[in-house]
Amino acid sequence: MTLLLVRHGQTAVNSEGRLQGRVDAPLTELGRDQAARLGVLVAPSRPRLVVASPLARARATAEAIAEAAGVATVEIDERLTELHYGDWDGQRIADLPEGTFSRWQADVGFAPPGGESLPALRARVVPCIEELLGTEGVVVAVSHVSPIKAALTWALGVGDEVSWRLHLAVASVSRLALRGDTPIVLSFNETAHLD
Repeated sequence: MTLLLVRHGQTAVNSEGRLQGRVDAPLTELGRDQAARLGVLVAPSRPRLVVASPLARARATAEAIAEAAGVATVEIDERLTELHYGDWDGQRIADLPEGTFSRWQADVGFAPPGGESLPALRARVVPCIEELLGTEGVVVAVSHVSPIKAALTWALGVGDEVSWRLHLAVASVSRLALRGDTPIVLSFNETAHLD
């Protein structure tokens, strides 16, 4: 079994370098093109299931993939929703109070005001990933940068603090599988399909 972790396509909010979180922005024209390219990449693997975060950007990306792959419906799983940035949704990191971002990176348990910490995110994402890895065949999960990083750090057996050292491009693909009962990372941040 292979699990493809797909980050949604571009939105106006993320193209402006803002923390998108629960801001439910649609894909841009470029984002729709990226979703179509993801469909072309994924279709030959014949996924048996496409699941997505409930946010519009992830749903639209998943629908493009499902259509290209001949999958009738996209299942929605709330656990794949982006990290809740609370009061910081829509903010640029540079606009946060001085020292806030470095404090956030240094303290794995830090949560934005009204938001969610990385351990809380991991606690909701990992059970979803474990379930999907237990599914036969190829499964596509369309999500967001932070949940995908949570899945990858879990698979690597490292702490949440490592997520700050990972870069995931929009419309990228990372692949997980199981070797026995052990999750393994097959690929990370694939973007060649966007060239």
